[in-house]
Amino acid sequence: MPRSARRPAPGPAARSSTPEPRTWQGVSYRPCQAGGEEVRGLFAFAGAWAPPPTPLELGWEAVREGRLVGGVLVERQGEQGMLHGPVVVESEEPFGIAEQLIGALLDHAELTTLYTRPQALERLWVRFGFVPLPEAGLPAAFKGRPGSGLFVWRRPGSYRLAPPAPEGEGRGGRGPR
Repeated sequence: MPRSARRPAPGPAARSSTPEPRTWQGVSYRPCQAGGEEVRGLFAFAGAWAPPPTPLELGWEAVREGRLVGGVLVERQGEQGMLHGPVVVESEEPFGIAEQLIGALLDHAELTTLYTRPQALERLWVRFGFVPLPEAGLPAAFKGRPGSGLFVWRRPGSYRLAPPAPEGEGRGGRGPR
């Protein structure tokens, strides 16, 4: 078949609104089926802080043999989000489960920017392209969350750079010296 006769791959607009679950080593990763309530219960069991429920929140869960073993929650404000978790209560491969949860979330969340607290998972965040950010860079909508330290992730291609200032318009608009 000639190459020109092949159908092009579906673009982002053709994506299904409900992502297919992915499975890795017997654990299924999928969006929360009943909102984030079950994942919120997992956070409470682990003693981790969870944000209050909102209609726009995102949640992903990890399920092994019908039992919830991990989850993440995301507070949304427009195209930005604050990621909480991951919380994993599985003794086998907890870091691998956390990594798969974050990977699934990043693949399917339609957000341009995600913020998170390190929670001793620096190598996980760095592996996915999160970078440290000073607290001053956190949007007002996400300030006041527990934890210290801050990482940020930006969807590739979503960066907006300011155009260079026209010649003669230096810092403060004072013009050339």
